[in-house]
Amino acid sequence: MQITASAVKELRERTGAGVLECRNVLAEAEGNVERAMQVLKERGLAKAEKKTGRSTGQGLVEAYIHPGGRVGALVEVNCETDFVARTQEFMQLAHDLVLQVVATSPQFVTREEMPAGAELNPQEVCLLDQPFIKDPGKSVKDLITETIAKVGENVRVRRFSRFELGN
Repeated sequence: MQITASAVKELRERTGAGVLECRNVLAEAEGNVERAMQVLKERGLAKAEKKTGRSTGQGLVEAYIHPGGRVGALVEVNCETDFVARTQEFMQLAHDLVLQVVATSPQFVTREEMPAGAELNPQEVCLLDQPFIKDPGKSVKDLITETIAKVGENVRVRRFSRFELGN
């Protein structure tokens, strides 16, 4: 089957995957862009699973103060190398995460941090379980997994802090 440049371009714009990878996945999916997106997502999950044990000693702290200065947040996002911490994809992830913290006011990064026996909804209080504010069809954890697939390194949210006047 002939894979068109427009199909490769569309898949690349929608997923951020490399040109060659898009072309190969489209060939595997017989030109079906939706099926190719699913294959890329599955491969991204597999890549992310392989990288979870790696050390994340680099990264950055992203800050955001909402206009008016009444609410703000800091988020520490870690990766394996300083090189990746300076990439546009990583910086965009950190920015999206700090906006998520300001907008949704989570209490914990993961479910494991919740107190035993607490009757809290993880989708409300755990950052990684929350629906992503810019695309509620995926969770924050899915967003991080996509970034891991793009940058090729383990990425994790170490901690965050949210500040609001009067609270």
